[in-house]
Amino acid sequence: MMDEKDKGGDEIEFISETPPPGKGEREAAAPDAPQAPKKEPEEKTAGEGSRHLKEKIKHLKQELEDLKEAHLRRLADTENLRKRFEREKVEFQQYAVSDLMLELLTISDNFERALKSAPAEAEGKTTREGVELIFRMFQSLLAKNGVRPIVLEDRSFDPNFHHAMIVEESEEVEEPTVQEELQKGYMIHDRLLRPTLVKVLVPKKGQ
Repeated sequence: MMDEKDKGGDEIEFISETPPPGKGEREAAAPDAPQAPKKEPEEKTAGEGSRHLKEKIKHLKQELEDLKEAHLRRLADTENLRKRFEREKVEFQQYAVSDLMLELLTISDNFERALKSAPAEAEGKTTREGVELIFRMFQSLLAKNGVRPIVLEDRSFDPNFHHAMIVEESEEVEEPTVQEELQKGYMIHDRLLRPTLVKVLVPKKGQ
């Protein structure tokens, strides 16, 4: 019989010929790691930012110019409106009394007629002087309100200021000519208040 010790010594240990996985194989077997996103070049990013900033500044400058122009237009419109209101106010004040002054001219006409027909006697001197004084005061009142008589500087007939009450033909004139002033005309400031009533001579037909 064989001793148990001897039996145990005869056992043979088998070693696997397959080598353990190496470093390269372990790395190949490992899953792919996610790749980090590529960063764009800093120069490109900086250039785009600068261009965007310049465009924004240009846009803001244009908006500022537009607002400035609109503001100036509003100021001009407001100033023109103010001037128009002032002009209309002055014109209203100047011509609002036109109707009243026109009525007062009738009184002035009567004063003139009274002075022309008043006797030149010594006894009526005091009365005439009193009428003349009132007449001058009345004329001064008209002048203070911008009313002034139309003066016939020449004898040419002007339909803008003269109204022909009588028209006669004459061989002595070559164009319409005022022969006589029948009633004095008046201006109020720069407007016609009442035309001058006149007698007019016109060239004879066929002359």
